[in-house]
Amino acid sequence: MFTVRRHSEPEPGQSRTVRFEGRDFGSEVSFFLVDADPGRGSAMHKHSYSETWIVRKGEAEFTVGGQTTRGFAGDIVVASANIPHRFENVGNDRLELVCIHPTDHMVQENV
Repeated sequence: MFTVRRHSEPEPGQSRTVRFEGRDFGSEVSFFLVDADPGRGSAMHKHSYSETWIVRKGEAEFTVGGQTTRGFAGDIVVASANIPHRFENVGNDRLELVCIHPTDHMVQENV
């Protein structure tokens, strides 16, 4: 058996980022498909599990704990569990990023 979440174009002014909660589809994995304009990103937050980012397009700055690094198309960055982290599009074009959460639903604590 399988389920499909079909793509739909966002309304003007809506976020282009897709949130996928695995439990809604019988999956043990959740993720965000981020599509962010320059200067946009996440707030500082943490999870009880690690988060893995895959940079598909653009340039992102990742802050994990007190350290920062840049990620470019093709790079994979991992933040350990319970460590505050965030990302921001620091490039001149849109950022496409996959944020993988190894759980059937996302649990996030903003810090």
